[in-house]
Amino acid sequence: MYSLSLSLSLSLSLNHKNLIVLHYGHHGWKYCSPTFVKIIKQKSVAEFRPDPYIVTLLNCALWSFYGVPIVHPDNLLVVTINGTGLVIEFIYIAIFFVFSPGKKRRNIIIALLVEVVFFAVVVFITLHFFHDTKGRSMIIGILSIVFNIIMYNSPLTVMKMVIKTKSVKYMPFYLSLANLCNGIVWTIYALLKFDPYLLLPNGLGAVSGAVQIILYATYYKTTNWDEDG
Repeated sequence: MYSLSLSLSLSLSLNHKNLIVLHYGHHGWKYCSPTFVKIIKQKSVAEFRPDPYIVTLLNCALWSFYGVPIVHPDNLLVVTINGTGLVIEFIYIAIFFVFSPGKKRRNIIIALLVEVVFFAVVVFITLHFFHDTKGRSMIIGILSIVFNIIMYNSPLTVMKMVIKTKSVKYMPFYLSLANLCNGIVWTIYALLKFDPYLLLPNGLGAVSGAVQIILYATYYKTTNWDEDG
C-alpha cells in the first residue's frame, strides 16, 4: 500500500443499518519532502538511495490495479490513494534522476523499464487468464503482498549502512515514520474490511517501520551531521 499518503476513510457496516466512518487525515507524502528539498538545494543525491521510491512506484501500480472494479469491486479508496501515490512517486524519482550521476541514472532507467514490462505482463495475464474478480483479486493480491513487503523493507540496505557506520545521516527519518504510520493505519483498515491481502504486508510494514525508528533513535547521537556525504 502506498506508504507516502495516509489520507484515509475507514468504514464498517454493522447489522446492515449502522455505518461507522472513521476519518484519518494525514498527508504522509510530506514526510519525504525534507529529503528532496535537501537534494535540490545540494544539487546532488549524495548517498541517498532511490530504491525505496522505485519499489514504491511498482507497489502503487499493483495496488491501483488491485482496486479497480474488474479486479476487486468496491475498493475506490485503494485506487484513489495509490493512484495519487503513483504520480507523487514518479515526481520523486524524476527529481532523484535529475540530480544523480550517470551510473545511478542508468540504473534508475533500467529499473523503471523492468517495472513497466513486469506490470504490463501482470495486467495481460490477469485479464486474459482469470475471468472473474475472485481469481483476479487473488493473483494481484498475492503479488501486491510480495511487493508491499519489499517496499517496507527496501530501506534494509540503508539500515545495514546505518549499523556499519553508526550514522543515520542517509536514512530519512520521515520516510521511516511514514512507513510506521502507514503500516498501522492500513492494518486497522484491513481488519475493518477483513482483507488478508492488505493485513499481512501492512502488519509487517508497521513492524519494519518501528525497527527503523528504533535504529534512528539508537544511532542519532553518534551521527556526524557536518560530515560531507
